[in-house]
Amino acid sequence: MADLREDPYPDVYVGGGFSDPADAPLPGTPTGGTPPTDPRPWYRPRWHAGRIPGAVAVMTGLALVCHSFVPNTPGNLGSLLETLLPWTGLAVPALLLAALVRRSVPTVIAALLLGAVWFVVFAPLLLGGRGDGEPNLTVVTHNVNAANPDPAGTARTLLAADPDLVALEEVTDEALPAYRKVLDHRLTHSVHIGTVALWSRHPITESRRLTIDPGWSRSLRAVVRGPNGPLAVYVVHLPSVRVGASGFTVARRDHALTALDRFLDREQQKRVVLLGDLNGTTTDRGLAPLTSRLTPVEDLAGSGFGFSWPAAFPVARIDHILTRGVTPTDAWTLPATGSDHRPVAAGLRA
Repeated sequence: MADLREDPYPDVYVGGGFSDPADAPLPGTPTGGTPPTDPRPWYRPRWHAGRIPGAVAVMTGLALVCHSFVPNTPGNLGSLLETLLPWTGLAVPALLLAALVRRSVPTVIAALLLGAVWFVVFAPLLLGGRGDGEPNLTVVTHNVNAANPDPAGTARTLLAADPDLVALEEVTDEALPAYRKVLDHRLTHSVHIGTVALWSRHPITESRRLTIDPGWSRSLRAVVRGPNGPLAVYVVHLPSVRVGASGFTVARRDHALTALDRFLDREQQKRVVLLGDLNGTTTDRGLAPLTSRLTPVEDLAGSGFGFSWPAAFPVARIDHILTRGVTPTDAWTLPATGSDHRPVAAGLRA
C-alpha cells in the first residue's frame, strides 16, 4: 500500500473519511481528522441566501398583477405606479445580478418567475405586430412643442411617413406659417383652432372647438370625408401632470378627460379617430373612461411600448392614437424632431 502522504489521490483516506479520489485533499494539504476547506467556495450555490431579493421579487410581481388595487390616495400613487409599470421589468436583471453576487439559487428562481409574470402582462404589446389587412389611411400626431426651434424641419419629418392626416399640438401663432408652408403642399385641407391643428389629404367637411378645459383652446373635433365615408377626428391636448412633493398631480387632466368622455358619449359617427397628447399612459387608470370607448392602436397593431416622451430618452407613451370602428394595421414611432415629444403614427383600415 502506498504512503498516503506521497499519493495525492488515495483510494481511501481514513483520517478524513474520504472514500473517493475526487474528495481527496490537494497535494501538500495537511491531513488529519478534519477535511480540508474547499479551495473554490464560490462554486457552491447557496440555498439559504436571498430573502431580501426574494421579497423584492414578490412585491414587484404583486405590483404588476394587482396594481389596480393600489389606492390612488394619497398623491395618486396608483396612477403613478401604472404610468411606470413597464419599467418594473428592470427588477429582473437587478435580481439576477444579486443572485450572481450572493450565489443564491432562490433569487435566480424568483427573478425568472418575475420575468415570466412581466412578459405575460406585456405580451400583447410586445407581440402585437401588424394587424390584418392593408391600410388606406396613415395618421400622425405630434406635440410639436411651443418652443420648437425648427417647425419646418419638424413638418418635413412628419411628411416622410406619407400621412393622410397630421394632428399637431402646441402650435403657436408664430410657428403656424412655417407648418403651413410645408404641410399645405401635400395635405391641402386643414383646420387650426387655438393651439391644435389638423391637416388632411381628404376634405374636412366640418370642424369646431371642444371645450374640455375651460380657459384653454387646445382640442377640436372635425369630420373628414375618408376613403370609405365620413370619419370623426378628434385632436386633443390634455392638461399636463406633474410629480412633486404632493405626489402625482392629475386632477386637472382627469377633469378634462371627464368632459371629453361626455363628448364621445354623444358622438354619432360610427368611425372615430382620436389623436393627441393625453399626458398619460393607457395603463394609467385615469385614462380608463377613454380606453373603454376607444382602442389604442398599439394594443392591436404595435410592436413594442412606443414610448414618446421625453424625446431624448423616452420613458412613457403619452401621445396616442385611439380608434373606434376602424382597424389598426400598424403603429410606430417616428424619429425625434425639435420637440420634447416624439411623433407617433398608425396605419388604419377605415
